[in-house]
Amino acid sequence: MSAALGTWIDGAPGDVLPADDRGLHYGDGVFETVMVREGHARFIEAHLARLMLGCARLAIGFKALAALRAEIIAAIAKAPPRAVLKIMVTRGSALRRGYAPQGTESPRRFVSLWPVTGEVSKLGVDLRVATIRLGENPLLAGVKHLNRLENVLAAAESASSDTFESLLLDTSGNLVSGAMSNVFVARAGRVATPRIDRCGVAGVMRGIVLRECRVLNLPATEARLTLDDLYAADEVFLTNARIGVVPVRRVGEHSFDMNTLATRLAAHIEPLDA
Repeated sequence: MSAALGTWIDGAPGDVLPADDRGLHYGDGVFETVMVREGHARFIEAHLARLMLGCARLAIGFKALAALRAEIIAAIAKAPPRAVLKIMVTRGSALRRGYAPQGTESPRRFVSLWPVTGEVSKLGVDLRVATIRLGENPLLAGVKHLNRLENVLAAAESASSDTFESLLLDTSGNLVSGAMSNVFVARAGRVATPRIDRCGVAGVMRGIVLRECRVLNLPATEARLTLDDLYAADEVFLTNARIGVVPVRRVGEHSFDMNTLATRLAAHIEPLDA
């Protein structure tokens, strides 16, 4: 793993996490991964809005948004032309042992800056379907919380099979996302992405694609999708904050030759920062 270009905890330089932090013990927190280009944190307002929504959903009383904004600006000033900014907020240090929080913890914030490593082929990537299934929990659906063990196991599967990404289904057999991405299908000029209301992360780039489809007058919807829907698609593409919009060439034995719509969306969204 590449070394961080800089790390800050509650505004102070450093990378030593207190051993009693609930993020370490329980994954009790949220995070964002933000692309930095030429001094701009791409879609930062959408990222911060999702961070605050996640804190609210987990009942983490994070009140230091203004300080966090200042720390983000300071970190970006040290960034090369392209970098990745990671933001984390945990519930803070435990006030007693056990899962249940006291409710008076002091949330802790982390900002770290990382080099961009590895370019993704814009010609398309190959995927597989993960054997692991996502547990359904509507309370956490959409939230980018720190407990990502299901994604870790799914990503390990794709790494061992030499594919770019593993697609995840829920325990009911519905398509949800990739291990590190959201997934879209297109058929007859209509775009759809899985509904994120039972499990999974509602990515910022996913929201940008849905927004910009409206700008381009492309019919787009969130829907309950299965693998059959994916295999019947004309096009499949992935999205996340780091890779943008990337066409899919193949999922297992199923190939997708058309990438006109994905290429159009990628070209339209690439210059956008907000």
